[in-house]
Amino acid sequence: MYAKITLLAAAATLTACSGHMMMKTPEAPAAVTVPAGNKVVMKTVGIGDLTYQCRAKANMAGAFEWVLAGPDAILYDSNKMAVGKYYGGPTWEANDGSKVTGKQLAVSPNPGSIPLQLVQANPSMGKGAMSDITYIQRLNTVGGAAPTTPCGAANVNAKQIVKYQADYVFYRASM
Repeated sequence: MYAKITLLAAAATLTACSGHMMMKTPEAPAAVTVPAGNKVVMKTVGIGDLTYQCRAKANMAGAFEWVLAGPDAILYDSNKMAVGKYYGGPTWEANDGSKVTGKQLAVSPNPGSIPLQLVQANPSMGKGAMSDITYIQRLNTVGGAAPTTPCGAANVNAKQIVKYQADYVFYRASM
């Protein structure tokens, strides 16, 4: 019995400590590489929908295009546990209530899917997983590209939902 309890305690300690291990910075195209002085603190997989809307192109009379209206995805950790959500803003919100928004700095094409992306985070709201996030990368995108169906005067303001998946990597400033 004592050996079993000791083994369980050791496993619990190892699991608890693994959250503090150094996470490897993923490989990414130069355009979406996070600046030096930041470290990976969380990796998630976002699975969900991107909503596109058919709109008139700015300053181009008679021209229309599909424009991203917003995301709606669940963020999962490496154990496939839901740890947060991603929605319009853009906003990444952890289950603990902390959240962060950001500004796109760069993209890198990924043919057939939404582009890879580098986002600089705004100051976070609430205390928790999203506290003090400095950058967010969107990598390994699958799907999510704008619809290929026609977009024109006949269906202006129409919306289409496209399924997608992407890795979201969160960074904080190195101490």
